[in-house]
Amino acid sequence: MTERSEPPFVPQPAPSVSAPSPVPTARRVSTWNIANALTIGRLVIVPVFTVFLFLEGPTWRLAALGVFLLASFTDQLDGWLARKYALITDFGKIADPIADKALIGAGLVSLSFLGELPWWVTGVILAREAGVTLLRFLVIRHGVIPASYGGKVKTVLQIAAIALYIVPGVPAPVRWAAIGLALAVTVGTGLDYVVRAIRLRQVAARARGR
Repeated sequence: MTERSEPPFVPQPAPSVSAPSPVPTARRVSTWNIANALTIGRLVIVPVFTVFLFLEGPTWRLAALGVFLLASFTDQLDGWLARKYALITDFGKIADPIADKALIGAGLVSLSFLGELPWWVTGVILAREAGVTLLRFLVIRHGVIPASYGGKVKTVLQIAAIALYIVPGVPAPVRWAAIGLALAVTVGTGLDYVVRAIRLRQVAARARGR
């Protein structure tokens, strides 16, 4: 009876170990970028606009209009740059609306002091803007409420209305139509922010309950 021989030992190649694939990391956006710099610049230029508006004479009125429109243009520019080059930051989401409110508020209050715009109109708009800003800070621990499309439309309408009040000689019905439309959209978008804040808190509460 013959013995079964063991099969000859054949060394097996060690399994190849591939290098771990790099884990993609999210790109970190610096707060100090061109979009945020334009936002800060808009805040700095507000006092200059206010001084020009209080100086007498059509030349100073036109100068105030130029500064106001320049500051308003930076609002559109910094938003475009932030979206195009992915420069959106939490600082920008908060500072951009604040800069808008500072510019709009300076225009409304100045025109009311000059007796060209009723105080109740200024009061309603400023109350809405202050309320939305306070609402943002109250829910910031749950998340940031970014500016909505309606909010941007509201800002454009307010800018157009204020510009018509700054320019000398614009008929009163034209001015009232512009400020009336801006006022309606301002109140409507304010209510929209309240709804969004409530929803944000509800989502945060559900997430904590998991």
